[in-house]
Amino acid sequence: MKNRNILGSGYAVGNNTVPNQAFESIIETNDEWIVSRTGIKERRISTDQNTSDLATEAAKKAIANAGIDLNEIDLLVCATMTPDNITPSTACLIQGKLGLQDKTMMAFDISAACTGFVYALQVASYMLADYTCALVVGVDVNSKIVDYTDRNTCILFGDGAGAVIMKQEATEKEMYHYANATGDMNGELICPGLPTHELLKNGNHEIGYLYQNGSEVFRFAVKALQEAVEAVLEKAGKTIADVDVLIPHQANIRIINNVVKRMKIDEAKVFTNLHKYGNTSGGSIPIALAEAMEQGVIAPGMCVVMVGFGAGFTCAASLVEF
Repeated sequence: MKNRNILGSGYAVGNNTVPNQAFESIIETNDEWIVSRTGIKERRISTDQNTSDLATEAAKKAIANAGIDLNEIDLLVCATMTPDNITPSTACLIQGKLGLQDKTMMAFDISAACTGFVYALQVASYMLADYTCALVVGVDVNSKIVDYTDRNTCILFGDGAGAVIMKQEATEKEMYHYANATGDMNGELICPGLPTHELLKNGNHEIGYLYQNGSEVFRFAVKALQEAVEAVLEKAGKTIADVDVLIPHQANIRIINNVVKRMKIDEAKVFTNLHKYGNTSGGSIPIALAEAMEQGVIAPGMCVVMVGFGAGFTCAASLVEF
C-alpha cells in the first residue's frame, strides 16, 4: 500500500509511578520475582486520568510532532478495551477534548485488546482512500480492571496511550498489513461483566476483573507473533534481515525473547520499554513507537515492523517504511 505516511507520534502515561516493591505489602511477591518472570521493573498508574484524558494528551503531542493543523484531521480511530463509557465512544470524547466538535469527521472505537492499535492502524490506512488525515490512538487505563490481590495479573499492567498522525499523500513509502483472530470461546483472556440484561436483572452492575490463563496466553503469543511477522514480511517481499526496528507488544520480556530466539532476530533491532511501563495493552505498541521515534531509534528510510497479540485471541502485524 502506497500513499500512506506516518508523520508524527506522541504518548502519555499514568501520573503515578508504581515500582515492583509497592506490591510486596499487598501480595506474595518481590522485585526479583517480578523482573525475572516479566522484565517489568515499574509501571505507571493513573490516579485521576480517564482513558480519554491520556488519549487526548498523546494525541496533542502527535499533532504537534506531525506539524499539521488540527483541523486537517477527518478520521479518528481509537483502540481501547477500557473506554470511559460503554457509549459514547472514547474516540468521540477525544474529538471533543481536542476541540473538534464542529469538524465533519468520522470517529469510532475498536476493541481488540492488546492488538488494538495495529488493528486500528490498518483500518485507518484502508479508510484513507476516502479520508485525508487520520489520528490513530491506542490507549488503556488497565488499573480500572485489574484485581490488585491477583499476583498473576496485577504486576503486569500499567496505564498509557500512544497516538500517530497518518496522512494520505504522494509517497513511495510502502505499508503492508496482516491480521488474524481465532474466535476464543474458552475465556483464556477475558474481562467479563459488562452491564448486560442478565447482570442488571440480578442487581450486579459491576464490571469484572481481567483474567488470563498465563500458560495459554504465552503459548499463543509466541506462535502468533512469529506467524504474524512472517506473514507481513511475505506480503512485503522482505526477510527479517530487511527489518531495521521490530516493535512487539510489550507484554512480557520472556515472550519477546522467545520469539527473537525462534526467528533468529538481531536483539539490537528489537525495541522494548516494558521495564518502565509494564503492559499498557492498547497503548503498548504506539507508546513504544513514539518513544523509538523520539529517541531517534527510527529514522527516515527505515523499515519498521509492529506486531501485537491480544484477547480474542487476536494478532496483527504492520510493516511501515519511514
